[in-house]
Amino acid sequence: MIRAVVPVSGGKDSQAALKLAVGQFGVENIVGLFCDTQNEHPITYAHIERLRTLYGALRIDTVCAGSVEEKCIKYGRFPGGGARFCTDELKIVPTKKYCKALAESLGHGFEVWYGMRSKESPERQRRYAGKVCDELYAPHEVLPSKYPKYLAALGVMFRLAVLDWTDADVMAFLEGQHNPLYDAGFPRVGCFPCGASGDRWKEKAFQHDDFGKQQYIRVQDIGRRIGKSIWTSKGGQARNQEFEGCNLCEI
Repeated sequence: MIRAVVPVSGGKDSQAALKLAVGQFGVENIVGLFCDTQNEHPITYAHIERLRTLYGALRIDTVCAGSVEEKCIKYGRFPGGGARFCTDELKIVPTKKYCKALAESLGHGFEVWYGMRSKESPERQRRYAGKVCDELYAPHEVLPSKYPKYLAALGVMFRLAVLDWTDADVMAFLEGQHNPLYDAGFPRVGCFPCGASGDRWKEKAFQHDDFGKQQYIRVQDIGRRIGKSIWTSKGGQARNQEFEGCNLCEI
């Protein structure tokens, strides 16, 4: 019997929520959900595969609602702080559809264990103010503009399992079994790189390895097609002028 769905991104927080859910319900009663943006590092894809056996024989369903590249071209811009269309359309929308379809097929509801932490940003502190780890919330109470009331009517409820945890709490709980990208100095794992992250983190990702270099070539091509730069700061634009145009292949 499915008791909980755990969205997993390959990052540490969702993995901690997964490990907690398995401990509470047993792996046979858990389903992982991976929303593939087609923009993750191969190490992250490999880590998702590892999660299938790390805590027992875990079912992980993968859904894909397109790619970050497709969304950038659709909207004519890269993701940014005020335009998280990648999260909305590639993660939230497919998760909403998945939960609705699963609840209807099962004939009963379930919990969705999210690895959200309020300490990640001031925005999240404001968004989750007053909420606690051990309570269940209707999806529309957690993200009112994103999730509809009909999910709660189907019995789907959200648990913010690691909401008040710190980075150190999460890493200690995972006991060294986290995504290796953290050991390379990346504080957050998901899209590689996140288009809405700071330019320094984009630079680090693009220079990290061969995949990063391929990603840089890819975003430069997207940038030419939409007439926008991946760099959002004056410093980022200035530092990376030398890599534009004909010097691209020399990265």
